[in-house]
Amino acid sequence: MGTDYQQARSALGARLRELRVDARLTGAQLAAALNWPPSKVSKLEHGRQTATPDDLRLWTEATGTRRTLGELTSRLQGFESHIRSWRRQLANGHGPVQETWNVEINRTATIHVWEESVVVGMLQTADYARHMFLRYTQLHGSARDIEEAVRARMRRQEWLYEPGRRLRAIMWEAALHALLCPPSALAAQLDRLAGVIGMDTIELGIVPLSSSLKVPAANGFWILDDRLVITEDWHAELWLDDEETIGLYATVWNTLRESAVYGADAHRLIARAQSALPKS
Repeated sequence: MGTDYQQARSALGARLRELRVDARLTGAQLAAALNWPPSKVSKLEHGRQTATPDDLRLWTEATGTRRTLGELTSRLQGFESHIRSWRRQLANGHGPVQETWNVEINRTATIHVWEESVVVGMLQTADYARHMFLRYTQLHGSARDIEEAVRARMRRQEWLYEPGRRLRAIMWEAALHALLCPPSALAAQLDRLAGVIGMDTIELGIVPLSSSLKVPAANGFWILDDRLVITEDWHAELWLDDEETIGLYATVWNTLRESAVYGADAHRLIARAQSALPKS
């Protein structure tokens, strides 16, 4: 959870406390009125828990400050828009999430992406993508709309064949070996990667495992033009649009690129991964 996000959540908590104190209610009294455990009031006020829209509505009703609901809701939307929890996003499955991505990609001319453990989504085969969605569906217990999600991801790849587009992708060599799918699916995926090297809209670099790294590999991320960074963790996807943060991720991407190989050298790493696949 980023510092800016936590500061905003703490500021919302301080505002909630102000409303409670002005209403001459103790935390225990407010909790009793709302049939909440007292710890919830404390967590909300100290920025240790994110309020839901319903929490805000009930809080303003109990403190007699319904006039502030619009203000509080705007505060919540302002910082929550940057932290998109998987629990909420995947309530209706992976398909809608992929369509949201498609909208952002289609309004983007240049994409810089780093992936440390999986093949870049824009370069995945349908079968590889299918196994990725299956893994995450099992992890999050989300709706099993895997085929819808695969179709949406494959539609996104049409972007690669449009004039004026540019995908600048870097992957860690580990992603070429990770058996998150059957060996046959990974073999086809590696063939796909070898085939895109040399396309005029794609610059694919691979960081060998033996390369010296100036920064840790860390999580994958996407930079869409110079306006938005999207990265993710196990609990949430982060959409970051402030200039300073975008600049930081651009610096990380450029630093990782210094360790990458391209062209024939990238082909050799792919061939090495192909030869290392388990024999059926």
